[in-house]
Amino acid sequence: MNMINIGYQIRNFLFSSRERGFRPSRPFRVMVEKEVADHIRSWRFIILVILIFLTCAGSLYTALSSIQKVTEKATADDPFFFLRLFTVSDGTLPPFFVFISFLGPLLGISMGFDAVNSEYNRGTLSRVLAQPIPRDYIINAKFVAALTVIGIMVFALSFLVMGAGLLAIGIPPTVEEFMRIIVFTLFSVIYIAFWLNLSVFFSIRFKQPATSALSGIAIWLFFVVFYPLIVNIITRAFEPSEYAHPRAIFLFEKFKFALVQVMPNELYNEVVSTLLTPTVRSLGPLSMEQLQGAIPGPVPLGQSLMIIWPQVTGLIAITAICFVLSYLSFMRREIRSR
Repeated sequence: MNMINIGYQIRNFLFSSRERGFRPSRPFRVMVEKEVADHIRSWRFIILVILIFLTCAGSLYTALSSIQKVTEKATADDPFFFLRLFTVSDGTLPPFFVFISFLGPLLGISMGFDAVNSEYNRGTLSRVLAQPIPRDYIINAKFVAALTVIGIMVFALSFLVMGAGLLAIGIPPTVEEFMRIIVFTLFSVIYIAFWLNLSVFFSIRFKQPATSALSGIAIWLFFVVFYPLIVNIITRAFEPSEYAHPRAIFLFEKFKFALVQVMPNELYNEVVSTLLTPTVRSLGPLSMEQLQGAIPGPVPLGQSLMIIWPQVTGLIAITAICFVLSYLSFMRREIRSR
C-alpha cells in the first residue's frame, strides 16, 4: 500500500464522512496505521530488531551468569536484587541498559532519516497534500507511528528480560523494582525519540536520504566519540594542582560536570544509573558540608526521580525542540509536484 492509495482512501473517507459517520480524526488514524505497517514490513526494521534482540539476549545471558553465582544470603540482603538483570555483567558483554544506550540512537535514526525526503523523491508527497487534509497530519502521523513502534519494541524487550529473569532466578520483582523498570523503559523511549526527531528534521532539510542518514550518524558519533575528547582537552587545561584549595577543586569538578551535561547520551546514562541503582543518592560533585549526616543506603523511587529531574527535563526539552524544528520546517517547506 503506497502513499497514492492512502491519499485516495483519505479523500473517500472525507467525502463520505457524513453518510458513514466517520470522525474527523479518521484520516489521521489511517495515515498512522499506514506508517506503522510500512515500518514493520521493512527489511531495515526487521534487521535492526534482530540485531537488538540478539545483543540484549547476550547481555541477559551474561547477567544471569553473574547472578547465579550469588549466594542466597546475598540475595536476601539485597532488596533490589532483580534490578541486577539490567545492570550486572560478567565482563564479556555490556549490561542491558548499555546496549539500549548504544543501539537506541541507531534505531531512532534509521526510522526517521527518510521519513519525508523519500516521499518527496517519489512524488507521492504532493499527491497526498492535494487531498483535503491538514498538512500537519503528515508529519504528526510519521512521528506518532515511529514512536509507537519504538515504544512497543522497547517495552517488549524490557518485559522479555523480566520474564526470562523470573524464570531463571525464580525471584519475582517487588512493586518498586517493577515501577523502576517501567520508568526506565519510558525514559528510554524518550531518549530514542530525540534521535528520531533529529533524523526527521534532517530528512526535511536534505533531499537525499543518504545525506540525512549520514548527518544523524555524524551527530551521534560527535557526542559519543569526539565531544568527550574535547571535554578532556578543556579540563586538562584548567585542572588545578593537587595542592590547590579544596574549594577550587570542587568548582573545577562542577565545571567538568556541567560540560558533559550537553551530551544526550550522558543525560540518559545518568538517568538510567540512578533508576536501576537505588543506592545512588546524588549526581555530580558534593562538598563536605553536603556529605555530613548522609546515611548510605537505597533511596525510594520518588527521591530517585527528584535526583534525575534536571536530566529528565533536559531530555524532554531537546526532544521537544527537535520536534518543533521538524514541524516548522515541514509546514514552511514548498512542495511541488514532480
